[in-house]
Amino acid sequence: MTETRMAPLERSRAESEFEPPSAATRVGFVRRHPALILLGGLALIILGVAGFVYWDYASRFETTDDAFVDARQSSISPKAKGYITAVEVTDNQHVAPGDVIARIDQRDYRIALAEAEAQLAAARATAMNLEAQIAGQRAQIGASEAQVDQSQAALQFAQQEATRSRTLVQRGTGTVQRQQQTSSELAQGQARRERASDTLQATRAQVQSLEAQRKTAEAQIAQASAQVDKARLDLSYTTVKAAESGRVVRLTGAVGQLVQAGTSLGMFVPDNIWVTANFKETQLDDMRPGQPVQIRIDAYPEREFTGRVVSVQPGSGTAFSLLPAENATGNYVKIVQRVPVKISFSDLPSDVVLGPGMSVVPSIRVRPQPSIYERLKDRW
Repeated sequence: MTETRMAPLERSRAESEFEPPSAATRVGFVRRHPALILLGGLALIILGVAGFVYWDYASRFETTDDAFVDARQSSISPKAKGYITAVEVTDNQHVAPGDVIARIDQRDYRIALAEAEAQLAAARATAMNLEAQIAGQRAQIGASEAQVDQSQAALQFAQQEATRSRTLVQRGTGTVQRQQQTSSELAQGQARRERASDTLQATRAQVQSLEAQRKTAEAQIAQASAQVDKARLDLSYTTVKAAESGRVVRLTGAVGQLVQAGTSLGMFVPDNIWVTANFKETQLDDMRPGQPVQIRIDAYPEREFTGRVVSVQPGSGTAFSLLPAENATGNYVKIVQRVPVKISFSDLPSDVVLGPGMSVVPSIRVRPQPSIYERLKDRW
């Protein structure tokens, strides 16, 4: 097979096309375009300085996009059972403390209250009757004591008469008939004195019995009063009110619905909300409660909010889960854990409506020293 030979002129042209530019050529390019080279170098310097300034500013913050608005939402549940007669709110409505959310039929509870009040009135009437009886018996005690004193005086006189008659008979100046009469009067006086004493003791015993009944009546009054308070409390439970300011969401209660104590009528989201940010454990070295936070919310991308770190949970989120990971079995793969950090809002505007689960991006200022950018900004 014969080789195809290239002419010397063509070979020299081909070699000249693939030869690298010589030093003279490069110097010529620099000489011809000095401004372009200068601008390129200046651009590289500016980019390097800008990158360093940005890194210096960003290194003062710890940021994560694994963060959400959080709140202690709760179920709206009545404590009384019955039929719903009115629902005073609608879905997503804002309510203040004490605002009525729903009403339950009160008729059964009003009847129970009337019965309790009647029992209380009866117990008080019984106590008043016993007080009157005790007062009457105490007056009777006074009369019985006077009767005892009177019978005692008569007995002493009869004893003196009997002694005098006996002495006269012994001297021979008295009659046996008189002696027998005085002895009979003495016996009658002793009997009257004993009867008066027995009456006095019986009256005192009756007073003690009535006082015991009065204590029982007082206990019945206290019990009836407690029943009245309970009936009034049960009646108040028929009006479901908001305990704090917030919004009613996922409302399920309807007029005519039969509800039991604890039946959910909807969910309540209070106005007191915060941010739960799940930072990597490697970001917590300089994080402390009280540090300022810049917050961006996906629902309001053009606005920036502020807040402060409230607390850092002492443990990762998986450690407090329902089924925590068991690393003592099987093969172990180290994974950077995330730790929940609670962040509160500072002066949240009234036109901003937030709810649990909304995505946010917090940036915590963990290093208070001013960056180069901030120092230059303050000077300018």
